[in-house]
Amino acid sequence: MESQTITPSVHVPSYSLKDIVWYFLKLGTLGFGGPVALVGYMHRDLVEKRQWISEEEYREGLALAQLAPGPLAAQLGIYMGFVHYGVLGATLAGLAFVLPSFVMVVLLGMAYRMYEGLSWMQAVFYGVGSAVIGIISFSAYKLTIKSVGKLTKESIQTNWLLWLFFVSMAVVTVITEREEVWLFVGLGIVYMLVKAPPAWIKRKKGSLSFMLLTSIGFWEYKPDTLWQIGLFFTKAGAFVFGSGLAIIPFLQTGVVNEYHWLNEKQFLDAVAVAMITPGPVVITVGFIGYLVAGFPGACVAALGVFLPCYVFTVLPAPYFKKIAKNVSIKAFVDGITAAVVGALFGAVIVIAMRSVTDIPSALIAVATVLTLIYVKKLSEPYLILIAAVVGLMLKLLL
Repeated sequence: MESQTITPSVHVPSYSLKDIVWYFLKLGTLGFGGPVALVGYMHRDLVEKRQWISEEEYREGLALAQLAPGPLAAQLGIYMGFVHYGVLGATLAGLAFVLPSFVMVVLLGMAYRMYEGLSWMQAVFYGVGSAVIGIISFSAYKLTIKSVGKLTKESIQTNWLLWLFFVSMAVVTVITEREEVWLFVGLGIVYMLVKAPPAWIKRKKGSLSFMLLTSIGFWEYKPDTLWQIGLFFTKAGAFVFGSGLAIIPFLQTGVVNEYHWLNEKQFLDAVAVAMITPGPVVITVGFIGYLVAGFPGACVAALGVFLPCYVFTVLPAPYFKKIAKNVSIKAFVDGITAAVVGALFGAVIVIAMRSVTDIPSALIAVATVLTLIYVKKLSEPYLILIAAVVGLMLKLLL
């Protein structure tokens, strides 16, 4: 009997490895709109138009991306590369997807370090920061509806434990202005034990155990800081589920409150930079890393966030059909997701209280939310650019 080996797919691909890598290089260069839009582009291009990926393969990849920690769009892109070309395809597709936006945020970081003191740059980011508050607020609302449930009596009664996790983490985040990773994991375990305890627990009850560019900080770093950056961003990448915006509570508390690498204004500017560049939103870590420790910091921060995403996609990919059916794993992820979204909601409140300091900035934030609700075709990058112009005009007039 022939021995059985694990292969990424039994189909003969209708495209080359070069084709899929080139596709993700273009998507990473031109793909605006955040994780939901990027996921939609992949379905439209790879499943519907080119028919390189089957509907079943796409759905398996999307399910794995939702179950595993890490940014949704990047994980799905890595899985799409894996489908017919295994680990090499996953690696090259992931690099091609992330690299263009990484280069862009590093260049923007260089410009930011050079021109931050100029009044026009401060004016631009005055409007941008307020718009980012509005975008994050609306995203937090959408994530809540999707991950926890609608704010109705029936939803609260059905998912009362998830709502309890959500509210608890929002309150904890507002009060302490930080999150503990192990608290998320603990709530995920609690929800798993309540909703779908693993079979082994049912059987056996017990305890759970120098150069150039120095003026713009290109090579300005300290080795100890690089270690801190690597550990912090790896932890963030390993415990954040779903949309790239869900990483914001981790980044805000660590970067601003715990390590004091950036102030609140600089942090909002970093989020804004991610909004106006194509590719995964979580690439903001490259910008943050550059401000903290130059180009080495940008590389270490990006590697820290995307390495867990890569590992958690490639390792379970061959076995995922069985993993996806495990109700205990689904329950564990549901519990963590509710807690993370609650923390995101709390972080929005904290950031807004610090950043929306006057009536014009409050009006920009509110107008951004209303635009996202009622003007469906206007995407986030355009809102950011409009807010930049408005901020510049306000600072010139006032």
